[in-house]
Amino acid sequence: MVNEWKMNHPIWITNEDIHDADEPYLPSLLEESFLQWKSENDELPAFKSGLYRLYSISLQCHGAAGRMELEASAGLDAVVNEALRAALRSNETRIAAVENLQACAIPLRRRTNDGIFALLAYAAVTDAGLPAGELQSGALHFRSLFYRSFEHLYVKEIMEQQERSDREASRRDALFLTAKKLYDQIDATKVLSEMLQSLEALYPQSQVNLFLSQDYVEGDPRVKPLVFRNTAHDIVAKAFLDGKPAREHDRHGNMRLAVPLTGKQAAYGVLCISMEAEKWDETNLPAFLLLADTAGSAFENAKLYEQSNLLINELRLINEMTKRLNQSLRLKEIFQFATDELLTIFEADYCCVLQLDRSNGIFEVKASNIPAMSREAFSTEYGFCGIIYRTKEPLIISDYWNTRVVTSKLMDNTGSRSLIATPIFVEGEVVGVIFVANKVPNFFSYENYKLLQVMSTHIGLAVTNASLHAEVRRMVITDNLTGLHARHYLDEQIQNRLHKDAFGSLILVDIDYFKQVNDTFGHQVGDQILIKVSEIIKSVIRQGDIAARWGGEELAVYLPDVRKEQAQLIAERIRQRVLEETEPSVTVSCGVSEWALDHEKISVESLFYRADMALYDAKNRGRNCIMVG
Repeated sequence: MVNEWKMNHPIWITNEDIHDADEPYLPSLLEESFLQWKSENDELPAFKSGLYRLYSISLQCHGAAGRMELEASAGLDAVVNEALRAALRSNETRIAAVENLQACAIPLRRRTNDGIFALLAYAAVTDAGLPAGELQSGALHFRSLFYRSFEHLYVKEIMEQQERSDREASRRDALFLTAKKLYDQIDATKVLSEMLQSLEALYPQSQVNLFLSQDYVEGDPRVKPLVFRNTAHDIVAKAFLDGKPAREHDRHGNMRLAVPLTGKQAAYGVLCISMEAEKWDETNLPAFLLLADTAGSAFENAKLYEQSNLLINELRLINEMTKRLNQSLRLKEIFQFATDELLTIFEADYCCVLQLDRSNGIFEVKASNIPAMSREAFSTEYGFCGIIYRTKEPLIISDYWNTRVVTSKLMDNTGSRSLIATPIFVEGEVVGVIFVANKVPNFFSYENYKLLQVMSTHIGLAVTNASLHAEVRRMVITDNLTGLHARHYLDEQIQNRLHKDAFGSLILVDIDYFKQVNDTFGHQVGDQILIKVSEIIKSVIRQGDIAARWGGEELAVYLPDVRKEQAQLIAERIRQRVLEETEPSVTVSCGVSEWALDHEKISVESLFYRADMALYDAKNRGRNCIMVG
């Protein structure tokens, strides 16, 4: 592979040069190259008549060859150092002489620039002289040997890097296949068996065990129950309790690694691998942790699948309940019925159903068997409501007292310790939350957890139906333009009030010269005037009063339990505010009438007739006034 690569990249290899980052490798490269150079040139005359030395640019010697007896010559180091320093200063070959010795220092230059990476020095006695041509040839020869060693080192690093990449790719492939096999299993026992077999294949010189906190699998000696004894010195218990890997080494040179087997909801056990410490490669740790994490998720999925199958019979039992739930079209009834049924199904101590008010981002308690919670409201960021709203996921809390991740008024006020909760969805959005709690820790199983999710789906459908019904009802009884009630709704409500109340009043409001407004400013402005007058009316009356669009520019307000004198004051406030707040400014005329039990004739028709006559009088008196009939 490397030879093929070199053939495809010859220019790149031959042009590669040493850099400052290669400084740590330089001494060994110089020494290795010098030995090779020495073995190839030791028969040359210069080796017999003089002494070669190789120096780095820091003037540290990395080898000597040739006439070694010259090493003892007085003044040798001085003359060599003088030549070396002169060569470094000038960037050229330099010669120095001291008494009977001569020295020549030849700079060795890099490939890509004139930078010096080393110096080759030669020393000889004066009468022997310096073989200039042979020295230059020898320096060039050494430089070529040096770069050949450098290239070998570079290619070796490339090969090692490629081997590491191949090993990593092979490991990733193995992990991918193992993860696929794990997630393909829907049986919890097979998930564990597949995981253990995969680990033994990946780490053949190890011993693998699984310690389970529940569902101990009989028959497999590798799967053992998780027993808490001396937790301070037991890495298996420590890994489970801390939720992170733990490791130990014994006196026999063995390494033991324990990793918690966790899913999304809980920790199920601890995966433990043992082997000789010297055979453990620390680069294996991320892969081992990933495999343990994958196995934990796959095991949890398989357990939840098995448990969901166990719920089939239970779901059949509650089928009738879901039918009844969807038969109701009143949200209050749906929430209360769901609360009662969930308390029974889960044998729970407490249940709360909350609905999201999207206008202000508040969860309001709509049904509960806890009186103190009946009027509570919580923001979408509070406690378990906030977690479910953000994640859109159900949750299970085994022991709230020991794992208090957030503050919960429900749990604190009732002393509950176990909790299962789930969102209520409508068209993929969270519109409510269901809480089911019990005072006993670890009370709810994962079967309960999954069942509550199924129940929330049916409750969500019932909420959808009821909401659609309420919206249709609202559209039928509401005028689209003004937002006031429709005329027939007002008639129905007054008819009902005639049988319940002792008296009441009616105000008819007519916008003066409304046709002229439309003709002058256009119908769009006319509509805006109508909307503004309607808003003024709604802001003046009480919550229990009923405002409706009587027809065209005529509006009506029924005031239960209000006498005509007070109704006249309300009509005056409407008249005054319309005059002050409309643009373009318009006025209204009002007719007021009342009914009481002591009247001879009591009917919707007579009430409207008298108010209409009063309105007619107001028009005849010049408009922008109020008349009482």
